[in-house]
Amino acid sequence: MQDRFLKSIAKLPEPLATAIVPLLDKDFAGHLDALQLNELQTKSGMELNELLLALLPIAAALARPPISEFHVGAIAKGKSGDIYMGANIELPGEALFHSVHAEQSAISHAWLSGESIIEDIIVNASPCGHCRQFINELVDGEKVNIHLPDQATAPLSHYLPYAFGPSDLDVTEPLLSKQQQTLTLDSNDPMIIEGLDHAGLSYAPYTKAYASVVLETKDGATYCGRYAENAAFNPSMQPMQMALSTMARHNRDFSEINRAVLIESSKGVISLVGAAMDALHSVAAVELEHIVVEPE
Repeated sequence: MQDRFLKSIAKLPEPLATAIVPLLDKDFAGHLDALQLNELQTKSGMELNELLLALLPIAAALARPPISEFHVGAIAKGKSGDIYMGANIELPGEALFHSVHAEQSAISHAWLSGESIIEDIIVNASPCGHCRQFINELVDGEKVNIHLPDQATAPLSHYLPYAFGPSDLDVTEPLLSKQQQTLTLDSNDPMIIEGLDHAGLSYAPYTKAYASVVLETKDGATYCGRYAENAAFNPSMQPMQMALSTMARHNRDFSEINRAVLIESSKGVISLVGAAMDALHSVAAVELEHIVVEPE
């Protein structure tokens, strides 16, 4: 079991702790499939919603909050039945808008894993306004059920009445719906090829700044992030932050970053290069490779 989960295990009911320890191996990065969840239910004797709330300490163990030292865990449950954990991340010395909220982390985890619909968000504190707006960007976002400890489950529309969302800006394919932009570049560099794929799947209906980040560690592993815009603009999730969140979930130290690539479309009305460089330089002494691509 990974050391970062030692304190969390002590917070779980004993039958659940015993059942989940074998799953928390060196490769665990916050994903449990529907079959694993069913097995945990059977072994713990817990109902699904009770089980998901009980797993929040495991999600919170993924957090990296050097500024607040406040660990927040969140779980996104997809239509597939799988769950995706996420946690808050703060970048040392950088402005607070560089932070990743736990709900954003969990949602981006699900998105990168191919989920198209999120049905439930489980979190250990009421979602802030920033996260409510981010959830509202999803397919059927107003219907996403919010589960909190010791509170009745309610849809997002309860927490965000009279919401402003994609449809108000004439966007008919919200976040998590299939996006496919054709971005090509003549390259045989595996990182660039991977980055092009993710940039093509990014979500930027308001600025057309389709973009992705690929981070490579010294052992050759890669971690990706895509741009995810929001109708309210400020809750948009930067691809660098998403890539760093992915690294954190995989228990990798940011000092292991050996190479970083940002790919973005030339047709965007904004550029993410400044924000990406600031975030990267707060955690690693690596220069950012910036590649601008002409879309087809």
